[in-house]
Amino acid sequence: MRARTLKKNKVNVVTLGCAKNIFDSEVMMAQLKANDYEVKHEEQDSDAAIVVINTCGFIDNAKEESINTILQYSDAKKEGLVDKVFVTGCLSERYRDELEDEIPEVDGYFGTRELPRLLKTLKADYKKELVGERLLTTPSHYAYFKIAEGCDRPCSFCAIPLMRGKHRSTPIEELVEQAKGLAAQGVKELLIIAQDSTYYGLDLYKERRLADLLRALAKVEGIEWIKLHYAFPSGFPEDVLDAIAEEEKVCAYIDMPLQHASTNMLKAMRRGITREKTTELMAKIRERIPNVAVRTTLIVGYPGETEDDFQQMQDWVQEMRFDRLGVFEYSHEENTHAYNFDDDVPAEVKKARAEKIMEIQSQISYELNQEKVGRVEKVLFDRIEGGYYIGRTAHDSPDVDNEVLVKLKDDQHLRLGDFAMVRIDSAEHYDLFGEVVD
Repeated sequence: MRARTLKKNKVNVVTLGCAKNIFDSEVMMAQLKANDYEVKHEEQDSDAAIVVINTCGFIDNAKEESINTILQYSDAKKEGLVDKVFVTGCLSERYRDELEDEIPEVDGYFGTRELPRLLKTLKADYKKELVGERLLTTPSHYAYFKIAEGCDRPCSFCAIPLMRGKHRSTPIEELVEQAKGLAAQGVKELLIIAQDSTYYGLDLYKERRLADLLRALAKVEGIEWIKLHYAFPSGFPEDVLDAIAEEEKVCAYIDMPLQHASTNMLKAMRRGITREKTTELMAKIRERIPNVAVRTTLIVGYPGETEDDFQQMQDWVQEMRFDRLGVFEYSHEENTHAYNFDDDVPAEVKKARAEKIMEIQSQISYELNQEKVGRVEKVLFDRIEGGYYIGRTAHDSPDVDNEVLVKLKDDQHLRLGDFAMVRIDSAEHYDLFGEVVD
């Protein structure tokens, strides 16, 4: 029996997975709103008649979360708590046939490039004049900014090309217009994302144009911070380092997934680079941008990873002293090149190796944060939580990096989405504590 009257023209969008999915949901929501739908994002206890789940299909944990969410809303449909459930995104792109067989309660499955078809099913028109328009699900002062779709890299472990297709860059002129539109809405920070941001432009312009794009975006009035994510190390365009060093708005921050430190593993992963060349690149980055913060991700437990390979990773993490680091346990994905190999590293070994790397990184992060005590940092404030204003420095991205905490005071009123200068008084492994200074 229904607990409430459902609004027939209301859609609740649920987003799983990475920032690229958040971007896609925001585009879909803008299209729905333009078709006179009331649209909410992940509304709890919603009275929306329609739910659209934007899924992730990247690795086992993400797939499990997506399937559990589909089942949750399928059950809600059976109970009369929603009328229609639609599924889109990476999991649906990759496993549509299996999902249709196993969860037939869903009213429709759509791939990553089927927004017009999804809208048509909802009796809505795809409005081409709205290309680039989005309903932000993030706080209004920052936005994920997707510059390309798909990927041409042959990495052996990765299923993204299966779900997202070939690399397709968005023209610089379009991206600048999008940035101007976001700035007009009050966005101050652009978080550059793509499957491979350093490949940007090769398909459109026959040359890498990421540096040109960064410089063009830096000219947009109202945008104050630009941060680069998902830079691929092989063939890294070094003029990007010049753009970061020379453009005040382009933050000294690079998110570069490196995946491993053993040349044997990098070769097996088809990364197109060696440990030695990666180390050289890191040295160039730090020489050209002395205050740079580098974030990376690594994979443990890839097929054939030996104790020696893992020891090389530990030693290298100690040597590199990355500012930020995350670890994935290898996930054996169908239809990838690595699926041809035996997934021979036991799950408990993968888990132990991941924990060891994060233990090393936690100590590095603590030591690097202690060096920040006494400094004054420019901080952008995102939210209030637990008696603190919580923000980030130019070296930190939302959800994955360090945060700066400033205690709430009766005589101090900070506005979320504003910048302030903060003196760092103390530091923990992943948090900085400070006071606002004039």
